[in-house]
Amino acid sequence: MASIRWDSETLRGLQERAARALPAEHVEQVGDWWLRRSATSSWWMATVLPHGAAGRAEVERQIEIAERFYAGSGLATRFQVCPSVCAAELDGRLAERGYRRETPMSLQAAAAADVRTLPAGGLDLQLSAVPTAEWFEVWYAIHGDSSDPRSEWDMLARVTRPSAYASAVDGDQVVAVGRAVADTGWAGVFGMATLPDARGSGAGCGILRVLSEWAIGQGADGLYLQVEKDNDAALGLYGRAGFTEVAGYHYRTAPFGLDPDAADGYADRTAIMEA
Repeated sequence: MASIRWDSETLRGLQERAARALPAEHVEQVGDWWLRRSATSSWWMATVLPHGAAGRAEVERQIEIAERFYAGSGLATRFQVCPSVCAAELDGRLAERGYRRETPMSLQAAAAADVRTLPAGGLDLQLSAVPTAEWFEVWYAIHGDSSDPRSEWDMLARVTRPSAYASAVDGDQVVAVGRAVADTGWAGVFGMATLPDARGSGAGCGILRVLSEWAIGQGADGLYLQVEKDNDAALGLYGRAGFTEVAGYHYRTAPFGLDPDAADGYADRTAIMEA
């Protein structure tokens, strides 16, 4: 991983891979920006991915297009802002418009060969190409937040890249899960979850190990993941596994109600892009 040049194109590629691994219901491309809309899925699948350089006037024009796009669905306009890959004007312009800065995140990466050396934790580690009911139950217990489970199942069904669903089993109970999605030389790690009673057992390390083995078999030399910067437990696990931050990013959310009239005629010209 030390030989990788972490330039804007590499970082942009990782974030776009993540967007394909967490696919929105609808995506429209406006220039280099991805306008993602998901009425029923988790909020981070309904954000603008605003990549590419642009001057102030172009940034202003594209912000207005994005606001009309989300107004058409009654959704708050929200941007995923990674200064390393976004226009220099974007974050400041959003702040001037009153967008709230929220949810600081860390984009991290590790060599799959290094993660593969983690201890297995003494648990039975299982892999599946599709999510099982037992896998989903553990993930939902930790991350569901009372969301409609059907929308999360639908999101997983939209993933088109090769995927692996890992489970750590203690006796006859799944106690920890995670998933990986392979995409052009990289594999993203998502959905890491460990039941409270199993924390400290090495289950998380075991999940990362088996996912890294699968990733190597898919031709992926690198692993990446996204984690909240205030999630100390997860940051500790990923640090021990060899992950390091390659970029920080955050979200900006419009503080005002959206005017549905701003979207008049917009839906008719929405072109859905295959993510």
